[in-house]
Amino acid sequence: MNPTLGLAIFLAVLLTVKGFLKTSFSPTNYEALSQAQRQKEIMAAKKLTKQNMDFGFRLLKKLVSNNPGRNILLSPLSISTAFSMLCLGAQDSTLDEIKKGFNFRNMPEKDLHEGFHYIIRKLNQETQDLKVSIGNTLFIDQKLQPQSKFLEDAENFYSAETIPTNFQNLENTQKQINDFISHKTHGKINNLIENIDPGTVMLLTNYIFFRGKWRHEFDPNLTKEEDFFLKKNSSVKVPMMFHSGMYQVGYDDKLSCTILKIPYWKNITAIFILPDEGKLKDLEEGLQVDILSRWKTLLSRR
Repeated sequence: MNPTLGLAIFLAVLLTVKGFLKTSFSPTNYEALSQAQRQKEIMAAKKLTKQNMDFGFRLLKKLVSNNPGRNILLSPLSISTAFSMLCLGAQDSTLDEIKKGFNFRNMPEKDLHEGFHYIIRKLNQETQDLKVSIGNTLFIDQKLQPQSKFLEDAENFYSAETIPTNFQNLENTQKQINDFISHKTHGKINNLIENIDPGTVMLLTNYIFFRGKWRHEFDPNLTKEEDFFLKKNSSVKVPMMFHSGMYQVGYDDKLSCTILKIPYWKNITAIFILPDEGKLKDLEEGLQVDILSRWKTLLSRR
């Protein structure tokens, strides 16, 4: 395995056209929306997913070049959602820089926020076999009084919670935020904030919690320790799961990598990409916004 190992995990937002969610501020007017209006929101969401993938791949390449040999974990959706919400209150050069960085410039602001609204509502779901929870929270200093329009739009479009906070006591504020995120992620993230800069008056957090059952579950009795290679002559023992079954598998000759799809229950799928030895850099450089569509043509059940 290449010594300059980079591991990237993406939350890929793959939307279907099944089902419709409300498309504007008020939930009471959703039933009155025309088919054309509903379709417009879905198209905006689909455009956003492509732009988000493009942003995610560009960010990954930047992080890889700045952190050679480091593992990388990122959620492009979390980052773009948070900054899109900030567009509700940003102006002038700040707003322009956000739109430029996330490729939002060509989208009317109404479509931008309604598209993210659709994505958030579509992804948030809970059944016996699946729980996905995506949330945004604004911790705002008690002395700060943002415009009510901003707070209303943040809540209506992004389901954002607003929590009054005393930023004059940074130690208590840090604990308050970490306890809140720990609760929302069921104890999976316990120390999100390690320090807060003096003078801070508002802090925006985004969290994602996912718990799903594999459609074909792994038998715990088959889990055993095996070697995981950090680099060519260095390995560690880790517990590895085993399962035999029919899966969607393919090989990309252009990027020299194997693709494996493992389904959860409902409409969630995990995609694993394994580059050939020494080909990790080629894979990283070859990640483009249309890559999943191309990989789909390479997959077959076996």
